Amino acid sequence: MASLIEIRDLLALRGTMDATQLSQQLATPLPLVNAMLARLEAMGKAQRRTEDASECLSGGCKSCPEGKACLREVWSLSQPV
Repeated sequence: MASLIEIRDLLALRGTMDATQLSQQLATPLPLVNAMLARLEAMGKAQRRTEDASECLSGGCKSCPEGKACLREVWSLSQPV
């Protein structure tokens, strides 16, 4: 079972990850990872963002028939102010 510190450390090492990647890397259930990410966000330690179509590797998202289906929510550490 992962802790908030382990999630924070993994985000620090990897930069940006989605909850599924964190769950697999830490062998922790996805609902628990989502809850811990929400807690880190409430504490101001992590921030979520949605990758937009300009970050798509193929560049075809703007004309994709799936619309925004390829967009994903990713997490990173918050920048200190």
